Amino acid sequence: MSSSLRLLRDYSGLATMRIEMLTREAFAPFGDVITLDGAQHYPINDGMTERFHDLASVDVSDQTGKPLISLFRSKPRALPFEVKVLERHPLGSQAFFPLSKLPYLVIVAAPGKFDERSLRLFLARQGEGVNYAKGAWHHGLFALYAESDFIVVDRGGPGVNCDEVFLTQSIVITEEAVRELDR
Repeated sequence: MSSSLRLLRDYSGLATMRIEMLTREAFAPFGDVITLDGAQHYPINDGMTERFHDLASVDVSDQTGKPLISLFRSKPRALPFEVKVLERHPLGSQAFFPLSKLPYLVIVAAPGKFDERSLRLFLARQGEGVNYAKGAWHHGLFALYAESDFIVVDRGGPGVNCDEVFLTQSIVITEEAVRELDR
């Protein structure tokens, strides 16, 4: 079992996960954190606008793919929640940027052949988006507390661009684990 997956307590025989704060360094194996903190920026439009430049690597051109910009509206998931399945997009990256001020959870595993030992769980706060690298395993959107909107940049075009995998042992996310970081 990796150091990033920790048993906190027994929950009906299922493992629970420790939640980590979302940082560029911790999330790097899975893609990009989209945040203004530490981003390259410069003034434009006669100094009236600050441009925060190149915040994530959009990778969608496999098999003549094209970038799409969409809005996803995610309902909050009730806790405790049992994680049973992850997905990946082998033909392109997928970026999510929240429009709400509410935190949300990010559940990921390393790209490539699925390895449950690489599972990680992050708490994303206001102003923090994620860009899943091509092929990175992840759970669907996980809004907390209330319905939340996200701007999504991902791939459109031909080819099968969604694989799913079922965990051999479900992981439970508890209210206590979320509350520990979301103070």
